[in-house]
Order: sequence, then C-alpha cells, then structure tokens
Amino acid sequence: MSGDGMLPKEYDFSEVEKRWKEKWDYSMYQFSWDSDKPYFIIDTPPPYPTGNFHIGNALNWFYIDFIARYMRMKGYNVMFPQGWDCHGLPTEVKVEEKYGITKSEIPREEFRELCRKLTTENIEKMRETMFRLGLSIDWSREYITMEPEYYRKTQLSFVRMYNSGYIYREEHPVMYCPRCQTAIAQAEVEYEDRETDLNFLRFSDEIIIATTRPELLSACVAVAVHPEDERYTNVVGKKVRVPLFGHEVEVIADEEVDPSYGTGAVMICTFGDKQDVRWWKRHGLPLRNVIEIDGKMGTLAGEYEGMSIGECKKRIVSDLEKSGYLVKKERTTQNVGLCWRCDTPIEIVAQTQWFVKVKGNEIMDASEKIKWIPEHMKIRLKNWVESMDWDWCISRQRIFATPIPVWYCNECGNVMVAKEEWLPVDPLKDLPPEPCSCGSTNFRGEEDVLDTWMDSSITSLTIAGWPEDLRHYPVHLRPQGHDIIRTWAFYTILRSVALVREIPWHSIVINGMVLGEDGRKMSKSLGNIISPEEVIEKHGSDALRQWAATGGIVGSDVQFSWKEVVAASRFMQKFWSVLRFALPHLSGYEPYEEDMKYLKTSDRWLLSKLTRLVRSVTEHMDNYRFDEALKSIRKFIRETLADNYIELVKGRLYELKDRGARFTLYRALDVLIRMYAPFAPFQSEEMYHSFRGKSVHLQPWPEADENLLNEEWEIRGEIVKQIVSVVRRWKHERGLALNAPMGSITVVSDNAIDTVDIGKALNADVRVVRNIPEIVEVPDHAEPVMSRIGPIFRDRAGKIIEYIRNMGEDEIRRIEKSGYLEIEVDGERHRIERDWIRINKKFISRGREVEIIRVQDISIVIEV
Repeated sequence: MSGDGMLPKEYDFSEVEKRWKEKWDYSMYQFSWDSDKPYFIIDTPPPYPTGNFHIGNALNWFYIDFIARYMRMKGYNVMFPQGWDCHGLPTEVKVEEKYGITKSEIPREEFRELCRKLTTENIEKMRETMFRLGLSIDWSREYITMEPEYYRKTQLSFVRMYNSGYIYREEHPVMYCPRCQTAIAQAEVEYEDRETDLNFLRFSDEIIIATTRPELLSACVAVAVHPEDERYTNVVGKKVRVPLFGHEVEVIADEEVDPSYGTGAVMICTFGDKQDVRWWKRHGLPLRNVIEIDGKMGTLAGEYEGMSIGECKKRIVSDLEKSGYLVKKERTTQNVGLCWRCDTPIEIVAQTQWFVKVKGNEIMDASEKIKWIPEHMKIRLKNWVESMDWDWCISRQRIFATPIPVWYCNECGNVMVAKEEWLPVDPLKDLPPEPCSCGSTNFRGEEDVLDTWMDSSITSLTIAGWPEDLRHYPVHLRPQGHDIIRTWAFYTILRSVALVREIPWHSIVINGMVLGEDGRKMSKSLGNIISPEEVIEKHGSDALRQWAATGGIVGSDVQFSWKEVVAASRFMQKFWSVLRFALPHLSGYEPYEEDMKYLKTSDRWLLSKLTRLVRSVTEHMDNYRFDEALKSIRKFIRETLADNYIELVKGRLYELKDRGARFTLYRALDVLIRMYAPFAPFQSEEMYHSFRGKSVHLQPWPEADENLLNEEWEIRGEIVKQIVSVVRRWKHERGLALNAPMGSITVVSDNAIDTVDIGKALNADVRVVRNIPEIVEVPDHAEPVMSRIGPIFRDRAGKIIEYIRNMGEDEIRRIEKSGYLEIEVDGERHRIERDWIRINKKFISRGREVEIIRVQDISIVIEV
C-alpha cells in the first residue's frame, strides 16, 4: 500500500473528478486488432451533434460504459467507439434558424459549410460533457459521418445494394413534410390524436360522404362503399360529380370500407392517407396530385391554387356551406401523422424517389438469431415489420447529407450509378470519369441526398473494418433506446443482411427513456428537463452514474430522481470514510496467504460473504442487471463492512495491528473498489490510488475465491454479530456509551464461539459456557395496572398506587402466593388482587444481579 495513510475527512467530488479527467491517459481504453485478448466490440449509437448531451444520452452511454469497463476488467479487448451522426434535418433547421435563412436562399455549398461549422462546434461541446461523465471511450476510433472517409462507405453501400437489386428508383407515393420540403421514411412519422371536423358532403342525391380532408376534394378519384352495404347497392358502378370542382368519379365497392364510419361512403383522394394509396393501387385509379412540394395547393386546386393547406381547408368548407353541399359537421378525433423533426402534419405525394426494398422475412429471420435484452423488445421490431406498407424511401430533398452517387445522361436519360473506385463523389461537383453508354458526356448530377439513417445503419460494419477488411463480424453488442428500434435497429439489420448476408450483432441491449421527476416525458413546455451538467455541478458525475444504475432496469423507462442522486452522494461519503478509517491500519501492510492462519470468526464471516457477493455481482453484470449489481455492492459496504465488520474488529486493529483483521480488511477493500469502479470511475480511481498506488481501471475483475466460501463460517459470524448487536442495543437503552466498560458477560451455547471480537467490541470480559449458571429469579418491584386501580378506588387511587410502588419483596411474594394482599391506607383496609399489579423480576447469579438476553438458542448473561 502506498501513501501516508491519511485522507481528507470529506470527499470532494468536484476536485477529484476535475483532476482525474485531466490526468487520465485515455489510451488505456484503446482497442487493438493485434491484441491476444478476446474481442468485445460494441456498436455504439452515433448521436446527432446538437451541442447538448441530454440526460437520455447520458443514461444510454452510462449503460454502455458499465458494460465496457466490466468487460475490460474481465480480460476482453473492448472496442467502445464514438461516432457522430451529422447529417439530416436537425442541423439544417438549426442553421436556418441561427442565420435567419432558408436552404434555397444561399449557394448550396455555402449552406453546407455553415452546417459543417455548426456541427463541428456542437461535437466539441458534447465531447466535453462526455469526458465529464467519465466515459471510457476509445477516442482513436471516433468517426464523423460528414467526413469523406465515412460517407465514402455510405455511398459504397448504396452502390453495392443498387447493383444487387436492393435499391431502385421509381415514382411512388411517399410521406412528405411540407415544412422540411423533403420526403421522409415511414419510420420517421410520429402519430398524434387531434380533434377536427368530420364534414358530411353531398355528392349526389344518393351519396353523402364523410371526410376530415375537404381540402383534397380536387384530388378525389373515386367514392368507395362496402359491397354488402345495402344502402349503396344501386349506385356501385355509377358516376357522381365532385362538389365545387365538377369532375366525375366512379362509385366503387371495397371490403375495407367501414360501413359504420360516417355515412359508410368515403372519397378516395390521391392521397389523403395510406389507405388511399392501397385503394389507388388495388383499383388502378388515376393520379391527381394537388399539393406542391412547398405545401401549397397546386393547379388542380383551381381557384384555391397557391393557398396553404390550412387556408384552403377553411375556404373550401365555407364555399361548400354556401353552395349547399355541406350537410353537417361533427367533431371527431383524427390520428394525424407528423414529421418527427418539426411536428408538421405530413402529406402523401407521388414523386420519383430512391427506395430500399424491405424484405420482411429476411429481417425477421435475422432478428431471431439475435439475443434481445430484454427478450420482449423483439416484438416491437416484429410489429413494425408487419405494419410496413411501403419500401424504405432513402432520398431526401435536402443539402447537408451524403450525396447520392448518381448522374443522369442529358442525351438519353440513362441513370449512371458511380463505380466503387470513383467514391467518394459529389455528383453536383464531380463528373463521371467515363461517358454514358450512348457516348455522351453531358450529365446532370443527382440533387437529392441520402436519408441520414443510410449513414448510421452501417455503423456495425464500419467499426468492424468493412469494406476493406471485415475482421470480426457480427460484432458483440448493440446498446440503444427502445424508441429507435423501428429505425436504427431495423435499418441496421436490413443493411447488414443486404450487404454481407449476416446479422450485425450477437446481442442487442435496449434501454428506456428518462422521465422527469413528475413521471412525464421530459420537455421544455413541462419544465421538467434536467441536464447532466446541472447534476454534475451539484453532486458529481459518479452520483449521476449511480442514479442511472439503480434508478431502473434495462428495457424500462427511468424516472429521474434527485433523491437517488443525493443517496448516491451520501453513500460515496460513507465508502470514503471506510477507506479513511482503514488506511492508517493498513499502512505498510502487504497481504500474504499465510496471514489466513490468523483469521478469527469475524474475518472468516466477512470473507465468505464477500465471496458470495463477488459471485452474485458478477452474475448481475453478465446479465446487464446493473441495478442489482450496484445495490448489492452498496448494501455490503454500508451494512456488512462498515456497520458490522469494522465495528467488530476495531479492537484488534487499534490494539494489536492484528494480521487476520488487516488481511481481511485489505482483501475486502481491494475487491469492493474494483467492483465499484464501472459505476463510479472517478471516486474508485482516487480510492484505489490512495490504497494501492495503481489505476483501478487497469485491474482485473475480482474472482470469487471458492475456498473462502463457507456456510459454517457465516453462521458463526452471524452469531458473533448478533451478540454484539443485542448487547449494544441493551447499553443504548440504558443510556450507556457503546464503549463504556462492562462487567462479565457469559454466553451460554453448545457451540464454540470466538469471543475475541465480542469482548473488544463490548469492552467486557466474555466467557462461553455450555450450561447456564445458577440464576435465582427474585421480585424487584411492583407496578399498578392503572386501568383496574383507577375505576375501583377513584379518589383514593393515588395513595393506593403509591403504596403498590413501595411494596417490599415480602409483600410481593405474599400476593404472588395467595393471589391477593390486604393493605391499610389512611386507616382503611383494602384488598389488592394479583391481576391488579405487574411484578417486575430481577435475576441473581452468584450473589450479583444479572440480565438475560436471548439470541436464537443462545443465552447472554450480563452482570449489571
């Protein structure tokens, strides 16, 4: 052990965490392909560089860090990379807000450069937070998706999937965000129930339809009814005229129409929702696009052209009412699809876009080969795959994203997809190195860019060395939130199977969301957001990390709790105080196995329980039960080590520098600090350096020494602990100091009991005998039963009570024997019954008063 054996009384988390953050050599976390250790590769989430590493990020990264630190200590060569998913709408929207511009108001490359600048600044801010959180990231394996070395791989994946038939280009209805002016994938649509009007419109004398989207009347291409709806049997196949717009549409029959909704007749528009798309395909209906890419009404809207969707809706409803087509309105609830980035209601428009084929059976077959933790989370992927109506739209009408490596020949219209050796390319700046098959060199570069999920869905491949050398695949673990199962997990499985015909990871660990202290989802509007920095400033990173470990279980949402953070802080001080007490006693001590011959019962009890703890904590960590692992460690330190063992062996440590107690205390601290290290890297590092002069993060995980596991030791140790506990409680009840000297204590037991620690802990002479000494039970004093004396004697009760309390031993014995006692008070005779008094006894042994305490089948005789 190194150091002078002294620590400050109070643990200063602020000073310790700041010092170690700056002092650590982060190369100790580096992964090496050349290592002889077994690999453990983690496919970590690349967050959007928003500049704020929020509490949900912190929870996810803490879980990853617990795993990474544990697996390193278990002897694995761990890869814990850090990526940044730079592209996409959030950055563009932020740049537009920051500079008061839109993407179309400045040159494309200038806008992209503003996005790169903002992203670089935000990454630096988030890196600093991650250092403060004590994350053991291998920064040598950092990747940034906006850099050419990364997006070359994204483009390569596009080329290979195009060549293998997974990617195609086609005109097809797509989800479209008018605010962001781009197509979005089905997985990027969030749904929300909103109240709206259900409008009943007369199409003819026989047909009244009910719709929540009257603004799409100009896009109406048919009216549908159920084939068994007798109300409309005679009109199926006939034509009706669309109100206000005048074009005729056919009435068709389809079994998916709900006869109980509205009037049982619905208009089919291209497109109001996904059901319209299904009917449009099934019945071969015409296409009438009325909403432009800017969210305004198009030419088919007639006099409403140029209006916003909301404005058009109001005007059309007003005109329908004036013209007599509006029969009535009712309030109803509508499930509205929203853009997940700006909450704008999405529209469905037909556009030429790039798509990835979604082969549901492939994805589910791969999913079955992956271990899901918890298992029930797999059903979310299954439900999502089964609910998908369309392929994955991967093209976006944005700027700051990976360019689609495609050109179009201006002469023949041929699509030229880049060859692998040309990558990376920007088709708006670079021309193909070879002519079109028609001989032309006149090309137009693809303006659309790739969905950002195309970047992040190949993280498992890129960290494993793809495409140059896929050295170890599948990787071991994907940790992520349950909110992105339908996106990141889904897309990664799809792409891994498509590109290398393999699952991406052996296991996937799902974490939940962080809720506010009020139990609701954190949001600015609710004012319940907590930032990691706020917690760190008040209580430190290690306290926040312990909240993450104990506040919930993998797969479940976690409610933030200041109470849990404060509890962690108090525990940290407790553990610090334990080490502070121990260091002077361990100064200059080096443990040797031969010291085990000096072990006493208390030592063996602790070492056996410590071995049991190592076994259980290891099992918890292997199964990602971080809450159970840390709770077990903290309980052991507080109760078993601090409150019991140290109190038992203080006498030996202070008086004798006992080698058995020092061996045990040394072993316990060494094991406990190491198991504590994944959860509290800063404090554990400070403690281990103070204790052993080494970095705890370079130490192995403790092994359970089965030779020290002994149930008989634990039983005997529990007896010693209980004897000390009950006698100390006896002293406390009598107002005696715990270290106050006592007389003789006799322990009556058939078992051999080690009395060394009992005697020193109680400051008493302790002996063990098999048979209880001769003890005489004698009356001590009597107490009146007030509920009997009061009602019987009324105004005389006071004097009767005083008499009873002053009764001598002879009188008490007489009332015990005869069952009553005749007494005289103020010249009057009174009869006192036995059940009107309580008789307190005392015990005499060898002429001295004693007290007897029982612990299970053991009697403790204390000389008073």
